[in-house]
Amino acid sequence: MYYVYVLKSLIDNNLYVGYTKEIENRLNEHNNGKVFYTKNRRPFQLIYYEACVNQQDATHREKYLKTSWGKRYLKSRMKNYLMGFTPLDR
Repeated sequence: MYYVYVLKSLIDNNLYVGYTKEIENRLNEHNNGKVFYTKNRRPFQLIYYEACVNQQDATHREKYLKTSWGKRYLKSRMKNYLMGFTPLDR
């Protein structure tokens, strides 16, 4: 299984979308500063994930969730969690 995940930075409340085969290890890597793109925005909280059968599906889903349509999807999907949370409107 591959997982597409959304992390929320507890420092600036911005979201980060990625994919991995081992979701717990990847979250630990983000929180331990081992990911270049996110090391200055930690700690992170896992707020959403989806499972995919293969890597190609996961990468396509990750790319979609990074688009404006994907951000709208996440916002509607996590409506209760994201109440008052606006970084997805960018």
